[in-house]
Amino acid sequence: DAIACAAYPGVAAGAEEALLHEVMVVNTIHWFRKGLRLHDNPSLKESIQGADTVRCVYILDPWFAGSSNVGISRWRFLLQCLEDLDASLRKLNSRLFVIRGQPTDVFPRLFKEWSIKRLSYEYDSEPFGKERDAAIRKLASEAGVEVVVRISHTLYDLDKIIELNGGQSPLTYKRFQTLISRMEAVETPVESITAEVMGKCTTPVFDDHDDKFGVPSLEELGFNTEGLSSAVWPGGETEALTRLERHLERKAWVANFERPRMNSNSLLASPTGLSPYLRFGCLSCRLFYFKLTDLYKKVKKNSSPPLSLYGQLLWREFFYTAATNNPRFDKMEGNPICVQIPWDRNPEALAKWAEGRTGFPWIDAIMTQLRQEGWIHHLARHAVACFLTRGDLWISWEEGMKVFEELLLDADWSVNAGSWMWLSCSSFFQQFFHCYCPVGFGRRTDPNGDYIRRYLPILRGFPAKYIYDPWNAPESVQKSAKCMIGVHYPKPMVNHAEASRLNIERMKQIYQQLSCYRGLGEPVRRVTFQNLPSFSSLASQNRFVPYGVAGNRSQPGNTGRKAGEGGDTPRTGRQSVARHPKWDLNPRPTGEQDCGPTHCATAPPDMKQLRKVKKNKNFSV
Repeated sequence: DAIACAAYPGVAAGAEEALLHEVMVVNTIHWFRKGLRLHDNPSLKESIQGADTVRCVYILDPWFAGSSNVGISRWRFLLQCLEDLDASLRKLNSRLFVIRGQPTDVFPRLFKEWSIKRLSYEYDSEPFGKERDAAIRKLASEAGVEVVVRISHTLYDLDKIIELNGGQSPLTYKRFQTLISRMEAVETPVESITAEVMGKCTTPVFDDHDDKFGVPSLEELGFNTEGLSSAVWPGGETEALTRLERHLERKAWVANFERPRMNSNSLLASPTGLSPYLRFGCLSCRLFYFKLTDLYKKVKKNSSPPLSLYGQLLWREFFYTAATNNPRFDKMEGNPICVQIPWDRNPEALAKWAEGRTGFPWIDAIMTQLRQEGWIHHLARHAVACFLTRGDLWISWEEGMKVFEELLLDADWSVNAGSWMWLSCSSFFQQFFHCYCPVGFGRRTDPNGDYIRRYLPILRGFPAKYIYDPWNAPESVQKSAKCMIGVHYPKPMVNHAEASRLNIERMKQIYQQLSCYRGLGEPVRRVTFQNLPSFSSLASQNRFVPYGVAGNRSQPGNTGRKAGEGGDTPRTGRQSVARHPKWDLNPRPTGEQDCGPTHCATAPPDMKQLRKVKKNKNFSV
């Protein structure tokens, strides 16, 4: 008491104790963005230590919900993640605070109203996230708030990988593997947030919490949920951990270190799938990593697992590393690692692809599944990405990336952009002469066509012989299937054999020109095509139909799909092209569309020139 009175003269001892307590109270905020979980959350755990109160906050911008390129399925998944997180916090006598607004507007107010001394959040490696977090750190510093940031969305510290590579992001997966083999071991997950971890730390919660800080509904965010089917992928940490256990139980292939064989069931959403949960941080990548490690050692009697065991996680890490210091990573223009390819601009063709109206059942079934469920198998992603870009339509990878961003639950800025650059041969060097046939690839995967029948019921009546190329079915077969091609389902919008031949020649010329350049110190200059026929000239010769259908005229305005079969309309303003004047073009010989059971039959590129490209040490795409 004497010490207290000396410190605060004129204040009674009892009042001084209360004042000292008020001064020493540590009120904290944990800011959830990704990392929507209580297991392996080091920044949250550290924020709680020594704190008197903690409030877990998620900041939601209602305006962003209505204007962003994110579809309803992904918003639903996010809201389910938040509801699950709130339910888990309730068990700890805490709650989630969902606050509407912009972080730069919200935090100064919260710092003052809640007398905050500490702010914690998970490190965000993406350029936009780093810029946002720098602004928040500045606001926190001005308010006298300590900031705690820890890495837990990636396995490694990406800055250390880049430092190890001489200050540059590695642009080949092989180089990336070499670098991480020299890194320190992946840190083990920290313990989950439990009542014991919370200790004496509490959360002030009032009766009007749900009204002020509750998780909003889709309707509150302005979405029309009429006709919305039930979620194939329920969001949340609880579901993620359940799936992880199922995933490990079914990893029998680990015993022989084999990949599972592809079949029609592989193309369907699996109850063991994890990608959306890793993307939103409902599942810790480190927990997944160590669970795989433990399983492998158990099966292989403590032998060290190869890096390839962690392929799904390491490719994710690779793209994060490539993107972290490149704010133009999702653009072609101004992107120093992206080849500047003169892609075609055709909104009508893009809309047909995005809405599953290409006339190729394999492609249309994939895009229909994506729109309905928010997920497609990685090989299906390869097929539709190739079709849109270098395979058939020659449309920019940026457009495909935007569609995936809208529809995919696991769409991640770095991984999505990186994958599209890779699959379109715009970066991360790829064999451009390998092209997915939109008929043969699916036929080999699912010979009976069960996948197509599931997502395109209009084609259900076709026998397996014709279900991948129904335009080749005799009229009697089409009548028996109650589906006339060009009336009930569109004819193919492109001649794959001709298109792929032309596009491979284009890619060959691009890489031959690039082999003359010296590295990528500055943005890759644009390339030009020489002595190549245009799409329109091929169309006039009936050799190639660019963006329409051939044969007998279809009904004007017919989309080739019954009501309700194609999912909801994109929210990004991509217009329908059913009435486009190029919908009906001149007929071409019957059967010319069938590209057969193998990859497209094209003349191989000049391999001497290709080797020159690959041997150029300064060429890093």
